[in-house]
Amino acid sequence: MKLIDVTRQFSTEDKCLDYLEHMRWPHGVGCVHCGSMKVSTITRTAGKNKRVRIYQCLEKECGKQFSATSGTIFSDTHLPLTKWFLALALICEAKKGISACQVQRHLGINYRTAWHLCHRIRAAMQEGDIQLTGEVEADETFLTPKKPRKGKPHVKKERKDLVMGMVERGGKLRLVPVLDRKIEILQPVLEKHISPDVETIYTDEHVIYPFALKRNFEGKHKTINHSRSYSEGITHTNTIENAFSLLKRGIYGTYHKVSIKHLARYCNEFEYRFNRRSEQLQMFDRTLKSILNEKALPYKTLTAK
Repeated sequence: MKLIDVTRQFSTEDKCLDYLEHMRWPHGVGCVHCGSMKVSTITRTAGKNKRVRIYQCLEKECGKQFSATSGTIFSDTHLPLTKWFLALALICEAKKGISACQVQRHLGINYRTAWHLCHRIRAAMQEGDIQLTGEVEADETFLTPKKPRKGKPHVKKERKDLVMGMVERGGKLRLVPVLDRKIEILQPVLEKHISPDVETIYTDEHVIYPFALKRNFEGKHKTINHSRSYSEGITHTNTIENAFSLLKRGIYGTYHKVSIKHLARYCNEFEYRFNRRSEQLQMFDRTLKSILNEKALPYKTLTAK
């Protein structure tokens, strides 16, 4: 669904609720507590930060009230659903991401609300446990420049902004923040996200890969020496390098800087959009369904040390 379609279709709170109800209860409204289909509608006047469409369960054992947003990420929000839907469309449409500051200007809300809103949507952009097959490229990259600014002395310090990337040629991408290039860190990541039935794994000549891939992928590993060339026939890592380029353009150009604490969430966002690059029109609906099943991400959790 395109942004212009979202603005037309979801211009009021009632239209948003209609869509959520149809998505959540395609066969009719049912109690979110006991599952009973015997419910009645309670109408009330619109008030600030309150849902106007409430349902009452008619079962004697239950009798609880609920709404289309009960038990979802929307249940504890004071932001209108119209703005939620617009924010979701903006994030799904932005190939290189969209900053909280830009969302703030688009929606007319304060920065704290925009930042919290964006992270809650990113939290719903989860791929789940998928394993890559076929021809897979693997590499790692740092997300900050190695060279110091001009005039500033170089201070060697511990790097924590390392991302391990794995991509199936013509298929899925996985981006996983890791603490180091050590074998005990990279090997479990590679074995978790790459299927044992993979045909070939292409990497550069980093010394860690022959040891990290020996246990589960012996005989399936090919390397490319980047000091001599970037491609030797089908042996290359250009696909994962392109994915890294897209991630870095988002981090450097859109967000400028991201916290290591939240890096995994940003990686999830970029791999989620990359893996659905041919399903742009369906991405809004699929992400909205994920949000309905996602638990709320409290602000204090995001800001906790």
